[in-house]
Amino acid sequence: MHFFASQDHLTAVDWILRAIVGFVFFIVVARMMGQRTISQVGLLDFVIVLLIGNIIAHPLSDEGLGLKGSMITMTVILILYLIGILLSLRSNMIRKLFIPAPIPLIENGKVLYKNLNKARISIDVLLSELRMDKIEDIQKVALASWEPGGSVSIFLKSEHQPLTPNSLNAPIQPFQYPKTIIKEKKIDHNVLTEIGKNEDWLLKKLQATVKNVTLNEILLGTIDENENVRLFLYH
Repeated sequence: MHFFASQDHLTAVDWILRAIVGFVFFIVVARMMGQRTISQVGLLDFVIVLLIGNIIAHPLSDEGLGLKGSMITMTVILILYLIGILLSLRSNMIRKLFIPAPIPLIENGKVLYKNLNKARISIDVLLSELRMDKIEDIQKVALASWEPGGSVSIFLKSEHQPLTPNSLNAPIQPFQYPKTIIKEKKIDHNVLTEIGKNEDWLLKKLQATVKNVTLNEILLGTIDENENVRLFLYH
């Protein structure tokens, strides 16, 4: 572990080990800082931009430093970045590390204070987001969520949504946000438990929705409050 300490000369292996440790450490720190700090960029992009910017800045501004170590470090970090992207596309667990689930901030007109702390934003920031969407009353909001990119997505209650030609003669329906019950061939058993159903019930529901469909064919499946299932298949 001598590569941790200050050295007069580092081998290529030492530079590689330093890059790996620094990359992992920076990801942990960025996760602890929260989504608000990352803002509109993703976690991996946030890490790669800051790390590469700092790595290349020192040898370019200090004539006493060589480029070899910086180039090795940047190459290793770039490889780790590309590996992280590929793994996040193939693994739900790793994807959740880099792209966390949305955090509900308002549900049915009620502010979820604990989730404000989890998203590391204040009530003032939440009110500012509502004002930017021209919403003056929290009680008009059916659902507001803090998204991984740092923005707030807002859905109004049905009675407060703008009128459209289709809605003029239609009775007002309560706001419904469909739940994702299948994603990339995998069933979300937490959602099944939440709606009080089991896997056998879901499989029968799938067959009733699309005949002879299998889980391996399903890219995305959602279910609403009326237990209507909608499927999006791989094409």
